[in-house]
Amino acid sequence: MYHDKRIKVNRNVTAPQVRLIDMHGTMLGIKPLIEAVTMAKGSGLDLVEISPDANPPVCKVMDFSKYLYEKDKQDRENRKKQRSGVIKEIRLNPRIATHDLQTKVKHIEEFLKEHNKVRVTVVFRGRENQHRNLGEEILMAIKANLSSVGTVEGKPSMMGNRMSIMLAPTHGGKGQPPAPVKPGPAAAKQPAPAPAPKPVQPPQAQ
Repeated sequence: MYHDKRIKVNRNVTAPQVRLIDMHGTMLGIKPLIEAVTMAKGSGLDLVEISPDANPPVCKVMDFSKYLYEKDKQDRENRKKQRSGVIKEIRLNPRIATHDLQTKVKHIEEFLKEHNKVRVTVVFRGRENQHRNLGEEILMAIKANLSSVGTVEGKPSMMGNRMSIMLAPTHGGKGQPPAPVKPGPAAAKQPAPAPAPKPVQPPQAQ
């Protein structure tokens, strides 16, 4: 576990006297350093300098390993919150291969579980513009596939040669695996497959 070297512990505290707080949070007043360290060690704990700029510095008796664990946990939560709210974008081709589509779906799922929104865009080129229904089928398949971890904000939108949907993370959906589905209108009419559902498949142009 990472140890911030700026945090002074036990005999690394250099001040001859410290303002001491015990393990229960009670202020004990100014004590000689040696007495404070002895008290901490006698309780099976550590003397940790928590306010080095005070005069004398403030030290607290605590379990330093537990303190580092809680600090590391809080730092990770803070970094996670800083990353949340970012909009990621995944671009697809309407004729995307099955394996590639499954890989894209996995990436989208990871982004959603990290509490990011994801814009999924199907880009049409040339004659692909004649089969825009394929793009909508792909987007609806992705929507169904990731329903346990994300919800669609609005309907598919079309701008130029791009069709998009925005997926937002579902509250509490982390850790729930999405149920694979087959895209296309026909799939919605079929009952849920028995033991092993088929993975998401890209639709084929007629």
